[in-house]
Amino acid sequence: MRRIVVALALLAALVWLASLASVVAAARRDTAAPADAIVVLGAAQYDGRPSPVFRARLDHAAVLFRRGLAPVVIVTGGTGTGDTVSEAVVGRRYLVAAGLPDAAVEAESAGRTSARSVRAAADRIHQAGGTRALFVSDGFHLLRLGVLARRFGLRALGSPAPGSPITSNSRRELGYLLAESVKAPVALLFAR
Repeated sequence: MRRIVVALALLAALVWLASLASVVAAARRDTAAPADAIVVLGAAQYDGRPSPVFRARLDHAAVLFRRGLAPVVIVTGGTGTGDTVSEAVVGRRYLVAAGLPDAAVEAESAGRTSARSVRAAADRIHQAGGTRALFVSDGFHLLRLGVLARRFGLRALGSPAPGSPITSNSRRELGYLLAESVKAPVALLFAR
């Protein structure tokens, strides 16, 4: 019995290490290419202003849009507890103020989780006849977003936001990478 427990523990450790390696590899890889939409994952907003993490994602999405990689940017993110406006609406306002065409930026406020946000964005992309999405978030998040996108019928590309405060702090980034090494396999197995 003890051998079985040890073998299972070793197997679990190997699976987790493989997951961590996959999360790190995805975090360091930029696969930006033409897509039907750029999807920006929301992050905190403060009184109608994007947090530094959210701003880095939005700025990167604007660069990708200006490169002509997609005709539309979909900003996701719901309304947090105590907020009066959603992350998506704040992000949309920010991008329009930065010069992106009003008609090219959509706010998708339905999701307060990554899975719900990706599903809502996928629905919009499918309704427009598309199948490819270029996801913009922090690098640690890209593997799970790819898993979710495939689950919801999208071909996922990913482009990590450079200059995010998370990636400039290696200790902070490590915490996110470790968390994602558990969240990504959970999304693979259970996301609906």
